[in-house]
Amino acid sequence: MASSAAYPDADENLEAIITRIEQKSRKIETLLKQSKPVEALKTALEGSPLKTRDERCKSANWIVVHRAMMAIRDVDGMFYSLDPEYYDILMKYLYRGLSTGDRPTCDQCLKIHEKLTEKAGLGCILRSLADTINTV
Repeated sequence: MASSAAYPDADENLEAIITRIEQKSRKIETLLKQSKPVEALKTALEGSPLKTRDERCKSANWIVVHRAMMAIRDVDGMFYSLDPEYYDILMKYLYRGLSTGDRPTCDQCLKIHEKLTEKAGLGCILRSLADTINTV
């Protein structure tokens, strides 16, 4: 088990993280009902509990990101509204989605991956794969 010194957010109460994710989930559902999938994706990616090693937190946040990601229909248009600060974290979630083996999820992840790589370059892929501390 990793020490809390190696992961500064590890001391944060796991229940508080789950509560934040639940609140984020409610906000995302509201945005999706308002037909704002890109805003929902931004919200899902914001405040992701990257440094936690708790699988429950990572899975709960993946569900939220997955819900928003699957609602994206205009992948090209998404990048007009999505700020570059989200690119690396989105790439991490795309790889998590590809690892599920679920056909619709993988199809969507590959579509987004193609456009994200065009937009952000290969460095985005390398940063996502090389970062072993901030895992999703």
